[in-house]
Amino acid sequence: MEEFREIKSISQMHHLLGLNKPMHPAISLVNMKDIKLSEELFNQKYIWDFYMISLKFENCELKYGRQYYDFEEATLVFSSPGQVFEAKKQPETLNENGWALYFHSDLIQKSDLGKNIKSYGFFSYKSNEALHLSGKEKEKISRCIEAIEDECQQNIDKHSQTVIVSNLELFLNYCNRFYDRQFYTRSTHQQDVVEKIEELLVDFFNSNNSIQQGIPTVKFCAEQVNLSPNYLSDLLKKETGKNTQEHIHFHLIEKAKNLLLSSNASVSGIAYDLGFEYPQSFGTLFKKKVGMSPNKYRQLN
Repeated sequence: MEEFREIKSISQMHHLLGLNKPMHPAISLVNMKDIKLSEELFNQKYIWDFYMISLKFENCELKYGRQYYDFEEATLVFSSPGQVFEAKKQPETLNENGWALYFHSDLIQKSDLGKNIKSYGFFSYKSNEALHLSGKEKEKISRCIEAIEDECQQNIDKHSQTVIVSNLELFLNYCNRFYDRQFYTRSTHQQDVVEKIEELLVDFFNSNNSIQQGIPTVKFCAEQVNLSPNYLSDLLKKETGKNTQEHIHFHLIEKAKNLLLSSNASVSGIAYDLGFEYPQSFGTLFKKKVGMSPNKYRQLN
């Protein structure tokens, strides 16, 4: 069985990166130029029990699909606790202008941010779905980071956690706004993805694949367009008003309507053909989406 090294604390992470003891036990801002890489870091897989946000500055034009974009000042990448990292070989140089912000879930556990952290879907995006910042956006982000760093360097008192978490939440809200802008500026590419998903689902249900494969999942759809599930759902929501699951359900219900009206098969038989393990689940979903039971729909039409 493959072994993973679990890094449970910010202090452990500092030790791994050759850094001094962190100023705060639950959050740390690390400048890339301060990292001292050792041989023990490489050829090992790690699981980190905290959130990470890293920024690097771009030195070239950004190409996305077939187009170049002006937002190339800096790139932000996000990850959440439990993700696996692997350093296969030591880079020749580190990006000395970059930084990484690490924070443990203990920091936000009792706050509103802790309750809402899962709403920031970009923590589950792939690295190639990073946030690319304009110059002005980078300035706003930098001010938040400076405020967090300044507070972390103060003596910890009863207000420290509240101030740090407030600035962190502001930072994440800016990231939400900038991702919305990124979705908008890449609208042509996004429409291509929407069309591919629509074609995928139409072909899937028309070919009766659900009989053998079951109902398509969000993960399945995302894999077909090489995106992470969260990123695909956010993209579709911005472009169409419906997330991936809602798109799947739409095509599923349309197929169900067709089968109800064009065949004499029982509702249970149709449910099994659509990939449902339990007919009751089909009935519940159909009524929720259509406003009536499958039998009632068949009778009225």
